[in-house]
Amino acid sequence: MRTYRYPQQNEWKEIIQRPHLDLSKLHATVTGVLNDIKEHGDEAVKKYEAQFDHVTLHSLAVSAQEMDEAEHLLDDKLKAAIILAHENIHAFHAAQKFEGKPIETRQGVTCWQKSVAIEKVGLYIPGGTAPLFSTVLMLATPAKIAGCSEIVLCTPPNSEGKVNPAILYASQVAGVNRIFKAGGVQAIGAMAYGTESVPKVYKIFGPGNQYVMAAKQQVSLDEVAIDMPAGPSEVCVIADESSNPVFVAADLLSQAEHGFDSQVFFITTSEEMITKVSKEVELQLERLPRKEMALKSLDN
Repeated sequence: MRTYRYPQQNEWKEIIQRPHLDLSKLHATVTGVLNDIKEHGDEAVKKYEAQFDHVTLHSLAVSAQEMDEAEHLLDDKLKAAIILAHENIHAFHAAQKFEGKPIETRQGVTCWQKSVAIEKVGLYIPGGTAPLFSTVLMLATPAKIAGCSEIVLCTPPNSEGKVNPAILYASQVAGVNRIFKAGGVQAIGAMAYGTESVPKVYKIFGPGNQYVMAAKQQVSLDEVAIDMPAGPSEVCVIADESSNPVFVAADLLSQAEHGFDSQVFFITTSEEMITKVSKEVELQLERLPRKEMALKSLDN
């Protein structure tokens, strides 16, 4: 982690410079994959799964048997935590449900506002080293409450063609209708254009790396709506001498472990706090499964 003491204003721009890829190359790659998916459907998705996720798939759909297996593979404590999280998320979003009230503005003239659910929505859930089963709950739960009749989920499988069991269990709890084994750009393309297996949806939600974000932006131009073009994870923690260094370090690392292009900042008025947080970061890093990724992000 780099330390800057009293940086001058002419140094600020360099310090906060975001990591970035060559966007021209990125967009060219994304466009090529999307066009291939649009033209060749399942065949192209399976080809890119073999290329990028190193897995040979005979079927993209997750089977009922795989759903049953997932429930038995999970620890009871994790299942209880997923159920509890779902209850909390459901309670919050249910309270936000909009119900318009008709108003007669003039005699014979009645006006009202109403909320209409999107019929088919697609959820992208990153897998691999960071299976975001919490994101399943945060996306699928409000979609179910809103009344979306078909919730489609795409997530990358492992090298054995299996989806993380926590993602499958969370999907079952939250009410996802159909789950497919597809990651990255090919998953976005499959949901945007539709394939022999994956239905075309009307709006895509969910986080991802720069390739996923670029794919979402491209398909949003003429095929499907998206939630927002989220970028790499960033956080800035501002703390003084009264702050808890354990919490500060945890907040920094929770974002740093998201990806190699994540960026974290810590600003403090206390020299002592720099020392405490630096030591705490080192301690917590040793217990972090994604240590290498977090270290790379800290270099940013």
